[in-house]
Amino acid sequence: MTRVLGIDPGLQCTGFGVVEREGTKLHYVASGTIRTTGAGIAQGDLPARLKIIFDGVREVAERYQPSDASVEIVFVNVNPQSTLLLGQARGAALTALVTAGLPVAEYTALQMKKSVVGHGHAAKSQIQEMVMRLLNLPGLPGKDAADALGLAITHAHAGGSFAAMAQVTALNRRTHAQFRKGRTY
Repeated sequence: MTRVLGIDPGLQCTGFGVVEREGTKLHYVASGTIRTTGAGIAQGDLPARLKIIFDGVREVAERYQPSDASVEIVFVNVNPQSTLLLGQARGAALTALVTAGLPVAEYTALQMKKSVVGHGHAAKSQIQEMVMRLLNLPGLPGKDAADALGLAITHAHAGGSFAAMAQVTALNRRTHAQFRKGRTY
């Protein structure tokens, strides 16, 4: 049995979701959000907000004892300042997971949406609906919690495959791909 913690990082609201995989079956364990707003902290106090994220993720990891973690990869948004702030929130969550001794897998939103819904341009409401169906939940989870559960589901399904591929063969960057004019990576 594998227990996976998914984290959807955000500076104001970080979603978390925990699922267990037993064979091919998934079981819901917990989900929720870590909020940095309304905690008596000024909106501009970034270090205090990052500490809330760090402490919250550590607490979730300690409470639910996952064996693996998965976190969403952040892409550049229209506003570079927002992207930088989101990256710092993601860094606080990653640091909390690593200090808890968890192996961390990273997935893009596109990978998670394809895994959970079947296509990469799914709306938040579609993710919520599919997560509810896949985990037999009585109601729709919140948007941030649904994304985090989606990341946990993605890793529960794909993580084993990636680990098996890594054990079978090592990726050799010099020989597996070649560009025009003989350049390799």
